[in-house]
Amino acid sequence: MTCNRLKTASPPSRRPEKPAPAAGTGPVIGRALQILGAFTAEHPYLSLSDLARRANLPVSTVHRMLGELLAWGALERDAQGRYRVGLRLWEIGSLAPRSQGIRELALPHLHDLSALTRENVQLAVRDESEVVFVERIGADGAVPTLTRVGGRLALTATGAGLVLLAHAPAQVQDEAMARPIQRHTPYTLTNHVQLRRVLAQIRVCGYSVSDRQLSADTLSVAAPVTTADGEVAAAVSVVVRHGSTRVGPLADLVRSAGRAISRALHTPVS
Repeated sequence: MTCNRLKTASPPSRRPEKPAPAAGTGPVIGRALQILGAFTAEHPYLSLSDLARRANLPVSTVHRMLGELLAWGALERDAQGRYRVGLRLWEIGSLAPRSQGIRELALPHLHDLSALTRENVQLAVRDESEVVFVERIGADGAVPTLTRVGGRLALTATGAGLVLLAHAPAQVQDEAMARPIQRHTPYTLTNHVQLRRVLAQIRVCGYSVSDRQLSADTLSVAAPVTTADGEVAAAVSVVVRHGSTRVGPLADLVRSAGRAISRALHTPVS
């Protein structure tokens, strides 16, 4: 069995954004989270009216809550009067143990992999049905990518996500198969039967290949990072320009990095 590149030529389509939570006068914490959840990578700066619309809350409600969010540091306001996520949230988020501990142990090996390949190197973990990127090291001249630190994507969209999905519990895999898969390019894998075959290949081969699934000019190769108990805790990946290098040697480097990070996780901290 070999890990072939993933491709399909069905016509592209787009999945609509998730609807905002229903408006109402629910708990204060819930409304605050609705406001914070209005910010995305595509919308990092929002006006008061934009916040109210995207959070699906009355303008008066959002206006009342902004004072406390600003005072605590969850939000900041720029010179144009727009709101943005504050540094206090980044400070809190950086303490998340599932990202912080693995990231710190992985960083030396990620830098080594970046130096060897001179390509984009990433570390990702699974959060329910999504892959979250907790570190990314870019290289000069490397192909641009759509991923960012803290960014989320469906597990089926990237090499790292496919590794994490391949080793996820059966319930997570079943849920991924039960919903439509967003098509990003004509090569995005959307057939559930084919996807299950690919996941089986990944478990046998020890790495994944995602060829032009997320963007038309990129290919990613990913490998698992395991705990001492054999659980897949993260995935390390390299993103290159499609057609720029052979997959086999790249997969060897990525798997070697995954094993090195795994050994670091297995070593007790003195």
